[in-house]
Amino acid sequence: MTADRPVEHLLTAAARLSGCLDPAALATALETAGAQGGRWLDTVLDAGCLADETGFYRALADSLGMSFTEQSPVSPGQKLHSWMPARFALRHRLLPGQARENQIEVLTCDPFDLEARQAISQVMDQDVTWGLATRSSIIEALRQGYGLGAERFEDLIDGRNGHNETDALRQEVTVLEDNEEATIMSFVNQIFSEAIRERATDIHIEPLENDVRIRYRVDGALHEVAVPQDVRLLQNSLVSRLKIMAHLDIAERRLPQDGRINLELNGQRVDVRIATIPSVNGESVSLRLLGRERLDLGGLGMGPALEARIRELLALPNGIILVTGPTGCGKSSTLYTFLRELNTKDRRIVTIEDPVENKLDGVVQIAVKPEIDLTFAAGLRSILRGDPNVIMVGEMRDLETTEIAIRGALTGHLVFSTLHTNDAVGGISRLLDMGIEPFLIASSVRAFLAQRLVRRLCPHCRKPAEEHQHHDGYLRTLGFPVTEKHHILTAVGCRECRGTGYRGRMALVEVCTITNAMQDLIASRASVAALRAKAAEEGMIPMRESAWQKVIAGDTTLEEVIAVTSATHETTYP
Repeated sequence: MTADRPVEHLLTAAARLSGCLDPAALATALETAGAQGGRWLDTVLDAGCLADETGFYRALADSLGMSFTEQSPVSPGQKLHSWMPARFALRHRLLPGQARENQIEVLTCDPFDLEARQAISQVMDQDVTWGLATRSSIIEALRQGYGLGAERFEDLIDGRNGHNETDALRQEVTVLEDNEEATIMSFVNQIFSEAIRERATDIHIEPLENDVRIRYRVDGALHEVAVPQDVRLLQNSLVSRLKIMAHLDIAERRLPQDGRINLELNGQRVDVRIATIPSVNGESVSLRLLGRERLDLGGLGMGPALEARIRELLALPNGIILVTGPTGCGKSSTLYTFLRELNTKDRRIVTIEDPVENKLDGVVQIAVKPEIDLTFAAGLRSILRGDPNVIMVGEMRDLETTEIAIRGALTGHLVFSTLHTNDAVGGISRLLDMGIEPFLIASSVRAFLAQRLVRRLCPHCRKPAEEHQHHDGYLRTLGFPVTEKHHILTAVGCRECRGTGYRGRMALVEVCTITNAMQDLIASRASVAALRAKAAEEGMIPMRESAWQKVIAGDTTLEEVIAVTSATHETTYP
């Protein structure tokens, strides 16, 4: 680069110091920025030719003689509205840094934005010093400090000046003005876009006494999302927009409603299940994002041996395979994975569900509708007359449904369903408690699969745990098979996992196969302890034992396993 192009020279030098992955791509990006008059730094960062964003900004700060802040000074939950209007801060990506007497540091990710420097000098009463921070840290801090869609909301709220807050809430109407409707639509789109970016499975919009709270469920845990100031004023409009998208009654606010929304965001299809619940502070909305899971056995993270055993069960010509566990443990996703494995041109697969969560091409899926007497039992009777090879029943809730499913298994069908039990062997007791005869269980059920979900350790920040935290004697009392030297990893938290220490989830599965010996014990109404002992003898691996392999492999943590599994009925290892 020549000396008459100082910006290019500085960026090139900083990129080389921090590790430039592709010098040719860097040169092309700089040439493009110079020709088009765009933002130099954005062009370089978006080109993907840098090895380390933090190192690049640190080198750039040294070259310019500016201070560099690696961690954002904005704390979670801190509101920035009183410091600077959202529209200006978001446009120029500016953050407040250290404040001293009559002086404030302003952090920027683009030191070449002269327009921002001129505007700041005009509006700030204090003396201003400038510092550098990475683009990603500033964008994240602005998102937390101002909330989703803050600049659009700020314009709209300014237009409502003169309205009393209480009056605005009382007089909120569902017929929106043009500018307000556009703002609400944009805000809803940002809620969904952000949820997909964060890999959320659920979105909860909950009215509080003086605010509205939005939370995403990511990897099974809820995380609060920053929202714009005064979003409470538009609460009813927000709920109405979601109802319109789901074809619900926007005038009905006293009764719960549920429906579906079909979205396409950035070319990605998302099926959304919506449920509204009236509360004392207004309507609460829950949104379940469906159809985005990896529906393959490898994605469940079972391991080669367990996956081979599952494939053997899926190859059976008939019988019942039951997946057990509490709500939210991934039973439905596992069943959908099984159906996808079996979904070939020579098989007819029919399901009856409440509701249909994932739509599978080539599978006949029926949604339960009790209001017209389409129950699990009624639908299952019709399915059996429709020449299916494979049947999936969403849940065995009652004796009638279970008896019909057993009859289907005994007449040559492969049947999948779910039960709410704590472990695999507990499924036998559950069926007996429902009133199913032991000989029918023994002759129709092929296996019980107990399942739990644990979060995966983030591969970017996990580190070895302190040995004194997990000594062998303590681990053995918890039912973990400690037999040799082991290394356990623990969660830390970084930018990649948003400080949680975890990224993604995996399944823990306990398989109880109904062998001939197990059939004899079931038929004789043997005790649960006897059934569990025989299952272990026949090859069932207790969930904590299989989970231990995930722990020592560095896939998850002991804390995650202990939180979702129980050692009450499992072997304590010497």
